[in-house]
Amino acid sequence: MKKRYLLVAVILITLLTMLASKPILKWMYPLYHYDVIRENGLAYNVDPLLIAAIVHVESKFQETNVSRAGAVGLMQLMPDTAEWISQQSGILYQSQTDLAQPGVNIKLGSWYVAYLEKRFNGNRVAAIAAYNSGPNRVDNWLKSGTWDGTLEHLDQIPVGETRHYVQRVLYNYERYKEIYT
Repeated sequence: MKKRYLLVAVILITLLTMLASKPILKWMYPLYHYDVIRENGLAYNVDPLLIAAIVHVESKFQETNVSRAGAVGLMQLMPDTAEWISQQSGILYQSQTDLAQPGVNIKLGSWYVAYLEKRFNGNRVAAIAAYNSGPNRVDNWLKSGTWDGTLEHLDQIPVGETRHYVQRVLYNYERYKEIYT
C-alpha cells in the first residue's frame, strides 16, 4: 500500500513538473503574431506582452472570431470603435472585414490600449477595465467614487464581467512575462 502511495506521489510530482516546464507553458500561453504585436506595442508604447494577454483573453488568438455583440478579430474590436480609432489615429480602416486581418486588428487595438492608458493617466488597471466596459463607463465609476481605479478595490467595479476581465488579463499578462522574458 505504501508503494502505491509513493508511486502516485512520484507521478503527481512528475506531472506538476511537466506542467511548469517552458514548452508546456508556451503551449498553454501561445504568442502567435508576435512580430506584429511587438511592432505595434513598441510603436504605441504599450508592452507587447500586455497586448498578447489581451488577445489571449479576447480571442485566444482566433483571427476571425466574432462575438455575439459583434466584436471582431484578435483584439475583439467593435466596428464602431475601430471606425473611431481610425478617425482619431489615421490608421487605415475601411470595413469590418479588415478587422479579421491580424495586422489591422492588432494595430487598431494597440493604438486603443495606448489611448486608454493615456486617458487614465497611466492607470493600467483602469485602462484594461475601459477596454472591456468602455472609457465613459469607467470615467463614471471613477468620478462617482463607485471604484477608485485600483486593483486592490477591483471588487468595487459594478459589472461582474469587467471585474473578471481585468483579473484574467492581468493574470495572463503575468504568465506571459514569466514565460517570455
